[in-house]
Amino acid sequence: MLDKVVIANRGEIALRILRACHSLGIKTVAVHSTVDRNLKHVGMADESVCIGPAPPLESYLNIPAIIAAAEVTDAQAIHPGYGFLSENADFAERVERSGFIFIGPRPETIRLMGDKVSAIAAMRAAGVPCVPGSGKALGQDAAENAEIARRLGYPILIKAAGGGGGRGMRVVHTEAALHNAIHLTRQEARAAFGNDQVYMEKYLERPRHIEIQVLADGQGNAVHLGERDCSMQRRHQKVLEECPAPFITPEQREAIGRVCVKACLDIGYRGAGTFEFLYQDGAFYFIEMNTRIQVEHPVTEMVTGIDIVYHQLRIAAGKPLKLRQEDIEWRGHAIECRINAEDPDSFIPSPGIVRRFHGPGGPGIRLDSHLYDGYRIPPHYDSLIGKLIAHGPDRESAIARMRVALNELVIEGVKTNVPLHQRILADPGFREGGTSIHYLEQRLAERRAERGA
Repeated sequence: MLDKVVIANRGEIALRILRACHSLGIKTVAVHSTVDRNLKHVGMADESVCIGPAPPLESYLNIPAIIAAAEVTDAQAIHPGYGFLSENADFAERVERSGFIFIGPRPETIRLMGDKVSAIAAMRAAGVPCVPGSGKALGQDAAENAEIARRLGYPILIKAAGGGGGRGMRVVHTEAALHNAIHLTRQEARAAFGNDQVYMEKYLERPRHIEIQVLADGQGNAVHLGERDCSMQRRHQKVLEECPAPFITPEQREAIGRVCVKACLDIGYRGAGTFEFLYQDGAFYFIEMNTRIQVEHPVTEMVTGIDIVYHQLRIAAGKPLKLRQEDIEWRGHAIECRINAEDPDSFIPSPGIVRRFHGPGGPGIRLDSHLYDGYRIPPHYDSLIGKLIAHGPDRESAIARMRVALNELVIEGVKTNVPLHQRILADPGFREGGTSIHYLEQRLAERRAERGA
């Protein structure tokens, strides 16, 4: 097993990784910015190294500083968590060239799946169903692009090859708007991702967002841990997730899971990963693969009883995956609410001092958070301050337990989106299950109209 791991992240995911390391007897090194020296995991780590000032480019995105921290502490490996450098192939490559283990996929795999055009091509070759589209980057020939759009049928979606997190996308409803949409998306992609390649897909009007969690050891062994429903989104950002997905049958799970496992073996995947699909009219359509741990991984852990970070660490140590598909069982239902420090109506971030913090408890309740009384939430990073997870024997009981837990959660001194989650859990459409990725935006628009009236 690994001896010492650098945790190249912050907040709740850094604390989550630290706990998994310590449970395995692995020493930890917390790297942190100047404003994060009081984070909970920094105090709990075996060693800590300040890697720069608050701005991410000068600290958590500072590759030489992170590698230097590994060098001076004699660490063996670096865990990137999610966000920041977790899907940066150049970072993974520099980590390995410096003699350390990158706890994640091989650099070439990250590069393959990080470019949406090459990812789709690889998935098509592996037999994974994909959204009908151009199948390649769009060229400069306006007539050819118009012909592709006509073949797919409007509306269509122009997407950045290097995009992610809901950025770099533009819906086009008419041929008259096509050329300008391609041009604008190219410009945005170049500025945001350093890659101006764009491609075209058929725009699905009412899809759900269903994703499949996988684990693979890069040694010929891979399993899937079932599906999650992440359709409750605002501006393409996930707000609430659940496992299993409502109305997905065991037969559908097995069929799409088998396809994802085969794709992992075909591309030599190593580590934890997630295949993301749009699901409509009983069909799955691949959109991207996340080559890292997901924010929403706890719902899968609660239902399967499998510690995903534990397996990441074992795989990184070169050990074969000890799970087999027949070993995996799904018990009950789990829901995760992302708790953000933000206004629940305007969604403006709300940094500041947490005057009082009390986490909920009870059967089936889990809270992943780095908060404590007196903690100052800095304005420099994402507003996520915790993840509240409720597990029950069925979906109805999980919802009931989550409603109690949200009422019990106390965070004073800053605004949070807890009221938004309370409204979602009371919403008839959510309670019925199976809502599309557009549902929450529509409900929010209706609420704004009502409040404006």
